[in-house]
Amino acid sequence: MLEIGSIIDGKYKILNVIGRGGMSVVYLAMNEKANKQWAIKEVRKDGVWNFEVIKQGLIVETDMLKKFNHPSLPSIVDVIDSDGMFLIVMDYIEGKPLSDKIAEQGALSQEEVIHWAKQLCDVLSYLHNQKPPIIYRDMKPANVMLRPNGDVTLIDFGTAREYKKTSLEDTTCLGTRGYAAPEQFGGQGQTDGRTDIYCLGATLYHLITGHNPSDPPYEMYPIRYWNPSLSQGLENIILKCTQNNPADRFQSCSELMYALEHYEELDDAYIREQKKKLTLFIIPAVLTLAFLAFSFFCYSQKEKLQINRYEVLMDEAAGSSDYDKIILCYLSAITLSPQIKEPYLQLIDQFTSDQLLSKEEDQIIEYCRIGGISQPIDTFIQLTGSKSKEYKFSNAETVKPFTRLMESPDEYIEVCYKIGEARWFYLETETDVEKKTSITFFDYVTKICEEQGKDIEEDGYYRKASLYSAIGSYYKDITRLEYEGSDAGKHIEFWENLKTLKSEQDKVSGEDAIKIRLFAEICGQIFERANKLKTDGVDQTDMEEMLTSIKNELTDMTVTNELLQKEVTELLSQTIVQAENAIVTAYSARTTEEQSENQDSGSTVTSGEGR
Repeated sequence: MLEIGSIIDGKYKILNVIGRGGMSVVYLAMNEKANKQWAIKEVRKDGVWNFEVIKQGLIVETDMLKKFNHPSLPSIVDVIDSDGMFLIVMDYIEGKPLSDKIAEQGALSQEEVIHWAKQLCDVLSYLHNQKPPIIYRDMKPANVMLRPNGDVTLIDFGTAREYKKTSLEDTTCLGTRGYAAPEQFGGQGQTDGRTDIYCLGATLYHLITGHNPSDPPYEMYPIRYWNPSLSQGLENIILKCTQNNPADRFQSCSELMYALEHYEELDDAYIREQKKKLTLFIIPAVLTLAFLAFSFFCYSQKEKLQINRYEVLMDEAAGSSDYDKIILCYLSAITLSPQIKEPYLQLIDQFTSDQLLSKEEDQIIEYCRIGGISQPIDTFIQLTGSKSKEYKFSNAETVKPFTRLMESPDEYIEVCYKIGEARWFYLETETDVEKKTSITFFDYVTKICEEQGKDIEEDGYYRKASLYSAIGSYYKDITRLEYEGSDAGKHIEFWENLKTLKSEQDKVSGEDAIKIRLFAEICGQIFERANKLKTDGVDQTDMEEMLTSIKNELTDMTVTNELLQKEVTELLSQTIVQAENAIVTAYSARTTEEQSENQDSGSTVTSGEGR
């Protein structure tokens, strides 16, 4: 034994003995420099024939505890290995083991036991969730310290082990008889988390009844056999914990924790009260169900009528050549089924069929986004001379179509993308910059795609919306950045985004109008920003190859729309030529500057040689 008053490892002063076991002694020690008390567990080599085996077990125990961080587990701070003994320095847990409390008081109160049971269940859950899981295997009152604040700490990890999926059974038989589960005895299978649940159940049995399962009659009776006033719910929990077959126990600590938190709901009195309430509830419930059934029938009929009316409106729009009537039908269809994408997409196609999105048409889109769709419906009812009751429904005043459309994320993404594209290429605005900064709907697309966890490499809408947002931000911010002198790198980034956007659009068949407008935009930006692009490091060949690609695609394109034919002709005969000239001017200016610098350098050299 260590001498009282002796100093260990130059810093731990032994104060007194606070516990003894079969193979060890536990001392209270003081680190006088830190003014902190510690517990020191000593295992001596003397008198222990298998000391090396015991030592290896202690090393395993300390290695485990070093990894843990839980309020109900002690911390290891030091390990001292000398020739004659093995010392473990750990947190001093002030208090006493629950075994002492039972010895003093006998059976403990139900409220206390349940409070401790939840804490022990929580710490076991923590251990079982380690990777790999830690199986404690020796839950008993003597290994649970009751602290002065009423909480408990689990001690002594000498029998704990890591759970191994590949192991069919434990190689050693460890645990305390009476508390140990059947599978802890050799040949009965491998211990797992359910083993600890059995041990916890046996511990709760001892705490609540005062009867040690290790003593005669070596059997655990239902707890109300000893005290009829105890909760039947708690009795059922302990009985389930201590089933011989692990499959019949709680299968996890979280399942057990739920039962402990709701143990009163398993009591007979509680069940009788619930049955009484159920009886009182049945008659009005039957009447309510009958009313609900009738309401559901009425609602289903209403839904059926709405679906029929929606289909009629979509067919009516498809078969009409009257612009106002078509718009009215699509708006009415949106109020009936705002979660379906088709009427929105048809509305956008109708708006852009003349290659222009007017400010009035854009305002209608805003009504769909923020609410107030009844206003354009009223307007088109007047324009068409239609009957209000056939096109304006009860929810038109309150419905916010986009809020409902968001219930179908994929459809919402497609609609937002198409609106963003329509605004970008067709919106009637006074300035081109005003159009390009209208990126609200592209931002909606990227936001929902991120929330849905979509892969930008696999989702075309996500990719292109991100590009439009980046290009729009460039248009919006570049004037300010140039003024501040912080535009370096922004122009080449903008150029790369334009190239990528063209590449993405080239993958889409059809959509000639979008391609033509995009080509015009690229050519226009080369014309306006050739000098900036050159300064930022864009290669002349890169821009020239872009224009060549655009010319080839326009030449091969078959366009039947008269307005688009005019745009193609203007691109080939004027816009592309202007862009080519801008490139020549920008890069020839650089060549002239370089030649001038070389001449100046040469003059300096010649002058120096003359001297």
